[in-house]
Amino acid sequence: MITRYGYDVVGVILVVCLIWIAVSWFVVDGRVWKSILIILPLAVLAFTLYFFRDPERHAPSGDDLVLAPADGTVVLIQQTREDEFLRGEATQISIFMSPLNVHVNRWPLSGVVRFFRHVPGDYIVAMDEKSSVRNERTLIGLEHAGGKVLFKQIAGFIARRIVAPVQVGDTAVAGRRFGMIKFGSRVDVLLPLGTAIAVKVGDRTVAGESILARIPPQRTDR
Repeated sequence: MITRYGYDVVGVILVVCLIWIAVSWFVVDGRVWKSILIILPLAVLAFTLYFFRDPERHAPSGDDLVLAPADGTVVLIQQTREDEFLRGEATQISIFMSPLNVHVNRWPLSGVVRFFRHVPGDYIVAMDEKSSVRNERTLIGLEHAGGKVLFKQIAGFIARRIVAPVQVGDTAVAGRRFGMIKFGSRVDVLLPLGTAIAVKVGDRTVAGESILARIPPQRTDR
């Protein structure tokens, strides 16, 4: 299954590859060169389809669960200050997405979108901790029965397009798709300080399935 967020790119690549193959077949002389020039666009098309794959996922049940919004590897867990939505000390979990990971993002928990902001910025390597505050990014704040959670879609050195058709007032359902980042990137999840973290640095995550943390429903934050 190909994600709808990639139809535009896949369409363009498909047309370009078909033209390339047609020209190679009818214009280029020599079996070896013709074969090479036909294999190259097929490889590009195959990678594009692979990158925009969108497998089904099954979210675990539990109102207190914070799920991974992205496939990737946990590269950082730290205490930080978050003044835009949580307005206080928070625990940050950063997930790095390589170009080989599924790049469709999913809601980390159910709730209502109370905050959304797109921030233009640089495109330094997403593994760099500074990318959280320097790179182009979107900030999405969810209000949940147990409190608030903020997460960021961060563009990387290769990723130059963040897709997030989200607006304040939208209802989020844990595990469902909400957007993607194209061609390598990073997602930061910021949780109220004291939240029980369920992952460690080096763990691999699966969007919509892996449990990052638990927020008790009775928790209240101001």
